[in-house]
Amino acid sequence: MRIAISTDESYVSEHFGRCPVFTIVDIEDGKLVNRKSINNPGHAPGAIPQFLNSEGVKMIVCGGMGARAMGFFEEFGIDTMTGISGKIDDIILKLQNGTLEGGKSLCTPGAGRGYGIDKTVCDHPHED
Repeated sequence: MRIAISTDESYVSEHFGRCPVFTIVDIEDGKLVNRKSINNPGHAPGAIPQFLNSEGVKMIVCGGMGARAMGFFEEFGIDTMTGISGKIDDIILKLQNGTLEGGKSLCTPGAGRGYGIDKTVCDHPHED
């Protein structure tokens, strides 16, 4: 399965739309068979789901995303897993082992509205 992980340096990005890159991994039978990084094409409604679909992605793993974005991914048959934080390498190991569990999105509704990938603050509840 091809999985995209929203990535900010070596960690999962809190908001999928503003991550600088996506780490794309192919996991087959619990083994990592391919890993690459691709630049974020830009935060615009529906653009990232369409882009990741063209890359063959079947699941996106991220800290957070809004309901509208989840709907766009659903239209392409891409599963979403939110509430994820930590180092990318640790997340990949959990994906390989089948132990990664999602949770509540780390973004508040509307926190990403009207902003591009250059926004430095995501209006998360834990930020000042």
